[in-house]
Amino acid sequence: MADNLTNTESYLSFRLDKEIFAVKVKSILEVLEIYKITPIPLTPEYIKGVINFRGEILPVIDMRLKLNVDCQELTPKSVIIVFEIVSMEKRYTIGAIADEVKDVVSIQINDIKPAPELGTKYNPGFLTGMIKYDNHYVMILNIEEVLSLNELTVI
Repeated sequence: MADNLTNTESYLSFRLDKEIFAVKVKSILEVLEIYKITPIPLTPEYIKGVINFRGEILPVIDMRLKLNVDCQELTPKSVIIVFEIVSMEKRYTIGAIADEVKDVVSIQINDIKPAPELGTKYNPGFLTGMIKYDNHYVMILNIEEVLSLNELTVI
């Protein structure tokens, strides 16, 4: 939520391998424990399959593969972050596997610095900026770009 008086917004931070990322809380519906994901044949590698979410079929992607982060086995801390994406006046629900949820942080919008254009292994459209928080650099994701609906129409 944006706070107009202090110009801050709430972000959920999460870990993928050794990297910390954050997304706006307002785009998140829920954080789930990992449970059985049903694979879908002939889909890109980063699309892990589908799960039942509140009686609906929810596609699930592996954020590590999507963001080019070293993959590792799922652990008891692994989660599925359920996002709600709005595009062309439609709402889409998509799950994304993360290694661990860190915490919810309030970030002043003015403290977000531009992401570096050189030397990054991430698609520049995926990042809206970076911030130093708790002695770590946190990459702020443009979740609408990461979970591009054009790619997910494959499902």
